[in-house]
Amino acid sequence: MNEVMTKELTGSQILIESLKKEGVDTVFGYPGGAVLSIYEQLYHTKDIKHYLVRHEQGAIHAAEGYARVTDKCGVAVVTSGPGATNIVTGVANAYLDGYPLVVFTGQVGANLIGNDAFQEADILGITRSCTKHNYLVKDAKDLAQTIKEAFYIANTGKKGPVVVDLAKNILDQKVEFEYPKEVYLEGYNPTYKGNPKQISKALQLLCSAKRPVIIAGGGVLSSNASRELTELSKFLNIPVATTLMGVGVYPMDDEQSLGMLGMHGNYWANYAICECDVLFAIGTRFNDRATGPLSRFAKDAQIIHVDIDPCSISKNVPAHIPIVGDAGIILQDMLNELKAQNYEINKEVKHKWLEKIEKWKEKRVIPEIQSEKLHAHMVLERIAEYTKPYDPVIATEVGQHQMWTVQAFNFTHPRRLVTSGGLGTMGFGFPAAMGAGVADKNRLVINIAGDGSIQMNIQELATCVEYNLPVKVVIMNNGYLGMVRQWQEKLYHKHYSYTKISGPDFVKVAEAYGAKGIRVEREDEIIPALKAAIEYPGPVFLDFILEPFETVYPWVLAGKPMHEVLLSSKEDY
Repeated sequence: MNEVMTKELTGSQILIESLKKEGVDTVFGYPGGAVLSIYEQLYHTKDIKHYLVRHEQGAIHAAEGYARVTDKCGVAVVTSGPGATNIVTGVANAYLDGYPLVVFTGQVGANLIGNDAFQEADILGITRSCTKHNYLVKDAKDLAQTIKEAFYIANTGKKGPVVVDLAKNILDQKVEFEYPKEVYLEGYNPTYKGNPKQISKALQLLCSAKRPVIIAGGGVLSSNASRELTELSKFLNIPVATTLMGVGVYPMDDEQSLGMLGMHGNYWANYAICECDVLFAIGTRFNDRATGPLSRFAKDAQIIHVDIDPCSISKNVPAHIPIVGDAGIILQDMLNELKAQNYEINKEVKHKWLEKIEKWKEKRVIPEIQSEKLHAHMVLERIAEYTKPYDPVIATEVGQHQMWTVQAFNFTHPRRLVTSGGLGTMGFGFPAAMGAGVADKNRLVINIAGDGSIQMNIQELATCVEYNLPVKVVIMNNGYLGMVRQWQEKLYHKHYSYTKISGPDFVKVAEAYGAKGIRVEREDEIIPALKAAIEYPGPVFLDFILEPFETVYPWVLAGKPMHEVLLSSKEDY
């Protein structure tokens, strides 16, 4: 049944009214000729706040940062041609990490499509492989239905981005506005409830296991199932490792936490997975950074795999017990059955397994470089300790600092880490932090960046200044594209080919934009600088001058199994 408004509206008015129906109050965007009619309507509405970014990629990352913190759908509006093509990296990032966006792109008039008109680009063709779905709307009569479907697709099943391309002519076309209350899409019917027989099989296997491990991924975060995961882990006495996208869904300071697994994850987490007899993976697609060579991943374990996307199950790692459905619903069903049925749980055997893991934790990364310059891990540990009372949102770019951040911060709550996992997008963190700051104006938001990655979307500092978004940017300035440099050091005979990167004076850059800049070069300057940055009511660049040749450890080299973990440069495989 449709809700009918008899008054005729233009396509642009329909767009705004549809956004209101979807509860949208925040939009990130950048205007241009093809979307001027939309911006005319934004000028007249008080119900939707528009944030003018300085680059369209920044709009998409900001919308994703907003989505990650709020668990709502992020929304962006850009113009046609280069405006639309500039969104591709952001859309691909959201697609691989599974976050809901609806992105409206301008397009030339319907009569000009295919004529190589000014600022025409086939954005449907360009984004087909990195969206859940995309639309081209050439008649205003189809617009309300399309928008309803776009939000439905973005927010259901495995969440992700949807692009809606708007032919310019429909924005001024008048039609009667009918916004659907419900949507049905033939062939698209995500499964949320897990198969009861498969759940029972999984529980029997988990209860009888001697060396079980849970891997929790981004799907647990997406379904807001942190509480259920923690309760199940405690009920069955099973340790929990998380993927990068799952960081925070299980408290990292808990005795059963293994922390993050994978290439730069905790080596005890990797060891545990290599030696487990039952592996319960929930909400993860077994990314190569988490598994290493698939032929040697958890090779002696029986695999239980839960995912809402049936295509992800057994795609990389064959599942002995596959369960399709929503992580939160399935975990709750497992808990209900455990409490209702008389399952025999050998907690003593599992406790011995936890004791063995504790022995692995006694082995530590070996600090190597001693110099007068600041060391990255120490700096981040100080930041983590000082900011802990604020319970901040931490965004990162991609590189060494990203891995050090996960190691240094004990994330104990979900939706506190905003980072790029699947695509590994340099330039993601700053605009994503900006979106997080819009989403939660009362929470401290920190972006941890490298001196290379911060320059990829540094222009968004102007956005932060204009809207007084007090994002604190920690620049880990080591003069190199650090992660690439360490690979060159280990695998390419220290041939640092084009990884030494010069940067501007970040303090002066901040001041030029109207923000505050602070340089930190000594250990005794760290806390005063943090205090000054947090007390400052606007955005701040904190430029930490670091030792340039530090390496991220633990480290599993590409092609090596996850238990072959390097803890220092003195080790080799």
